[in-house]
Amino acid sequence: MVIWLSAAGVFAKGADSLSLLFIGDLMQHQAQLDAARMPDESYDYTDCFRWVSPEFAKADLVIGNLEVPLGGKPYTGYPAFSAPDSYLKSLRQAGVDVLLTANNHCLDRGKMGLERTICLLDSFRVPHVGTYRTRQERLDFYPLLVERKGFRVVFLNYTYGTNGLRPVTPNVVNYIDRDQMRLDILKARLMKPDVLIACMHWGVEYQSLPRTEERALGDWLLKMGVDHVIGAHPHVIQPVEVREDSLSPARHLIAYSLGNFLSNMSSSQTDGGMVVRMLLRRVEGKTRLADCAYGLVWTSRPVLSGKRNFQVYPAGMDMKKLHVSERQRMKAYLEGARKLLGKYCKGIEEYFFE
Repeated sequence: MVIWLSAAGVFAKGADSLSLLFIGDLMQHQAQLDAARMPDESYDYTDCFRWVSPEFAKADLVIGNLEVPLGGKPYTGYPAFSAPDSYLKSLRQAGVDVLLTANNHCLDRGKMGLERTICLLDSFRVPHVGTYRTRQERLDFYPLLVERKGFRVVFLNYTYGTNGLRPVTPNVVNYIDRDQMRLDILKARLMKPDVLIACMHWGVEYQSLPRTEERALGDWLLKMGVDHVIGAHPHVIQPVEVREDSLSPARHLIAYSLGNFLSNMSSSQTDGGMVVRMLLRRVEGKTRLADCAYGLVWTSRPVLSGKRNFQVYPAGMDMKKLHVSERQRMKAYLEGARKLLGKYCKGIEEYFFE
């Protein structure tokens, strides 16, 4: 049995439970490309995840937002991304299990980039959700069902837009459309999931609080039968709420934005993010949210650390291991994040991991 100590309680992971870990935006800016490039022109991202991969190993499923296509050469950062294939390889080796692909950058390399990303995800055997090569492929594989430890987890994934680009026929991108989402949720419920999770690419960049629009859509998703909602896109963290169900003992989690997990963004509160842990447990034949907590992470850059590559640091790591410039920037991020989350989060607290 694995025990997770958290401010929200003790997570006990057993045969009758399933642990999920959601991480934020997985970006790939030019500075990250430069840092990962090796003398032989290959790319190595292994060090990026060295401090967080042990935490990944504790979870039954790790889910992240792949906000960059694997579009092949030339590899590019903002504004039209294309990451090396080794980025995906490192994510897989670090322990990421499921990737979300419906986001505003999924068409940065057009039809070729969308299709190549899907081919690579399939070749690495990474379950993915949000974009499709054809309508038939969407019909066959959406919603995404992932089975783990006897639990049936179904994922939905939608984006508000794709930076003014539109998919080329026959490609499909899941856009936020309530009529289509209503049909997808009905199909998902017919799959008899233990838990149904909607992952939404929504909101306004760099805003620390969700708008009325996101709150209303989150409410609608729960009303339609979704169990939990995980949000992305603002590139800063936003509050997490745990709601009591009015008709049953169930609880529902809404995380409006997990912020950046790995990126080169450096303006206030964009250089970090959070992870959200959920422990699901079967109670009298029903799968319930038994416990949950959030943890904070911060991304260090070579210009601060003096190290070769970017690295994601958990909030609980030993600050003595860091360069003084890293400590200052990480401390500033954590203070801002805790001030926001301490004021606005409901029903969930921080946990620490090293």
